[in-house]
Amino acid sequence: MRATWHVLRAIWIIRTEFDRLTPAQTQLLLREWTRQMLRILNVELVVQGLPPERGPLLQMANHVSWLDILVMNAAHPSRFVSKADAKHWPLLGTLVTGAGTLYIERENRRDAMRVVHRMTDRLREGDILSVFPEGTTSDGRSLLPFHANLFQAAISANVAVMPVALRFVDSQTGAPHDAPVYVGDTTLIRSIWTTLCASHLRAVVSYGEPQTFQGRDRR
Repeated sequence: MRATWHVLRAIWIIRTEFDRLTPAQTQLLLREWTRQMLRILNVELVVQGLPPERGPLLQMANHVSWLDILVMNAAHPSRFVSKADAKHWPLLGTLVTGAGTLYIERENRRDAMRVVHRMTDRLREGDILSVFPEGTTSDGRSLLPFHANLFQAAISANVAVMPVALRFVDSQTGAPHDAPVYVGDTTLIRSIWTTLCASHLRAVVSYGEPQTFQGRDRR
């Protein structure tokens, strides 16, 4: 119940206040809201490495769960590029959209190019963008093949790429925790419920060193 009220409060703020806030105020509000949400969900946040201080920058992260965006924003807010399906998630879709997410129809090559152009524009304006180059979720134990086309935005805008590793583990044993995994036949509602019922859940966000594309191509 607390989680539902927290989400509804955020939707109200998005619809009534976001237009009046500066980018810095929006980022602060987003970080505080997501941290409170993780506390409500009993998810411990651990940040390793140094989050980016400012943009422009493209972050690339592995994709495990619907929780990934909340966890990364709690560590350091950014604008996400996400599959269009996220727009229609119950309640959460409104939050993701309100946070300025850029949506992509991954099966549509023409739409991918449209999003790359928008990403390039946002990077040139100094944004920190975050992408999940696997294009879908995995169980977090291994990486799926990357879709390299989104990296073209970093090349075109001449900005660095920062690798980010996301892990969900048992806070007592350090073993992988499957509660928030959103993969295969698992429904969003089931994944949320499993997360709400979980214990000892820790989200670990590990930031790597920014990498430039100088002398490289996107592959």
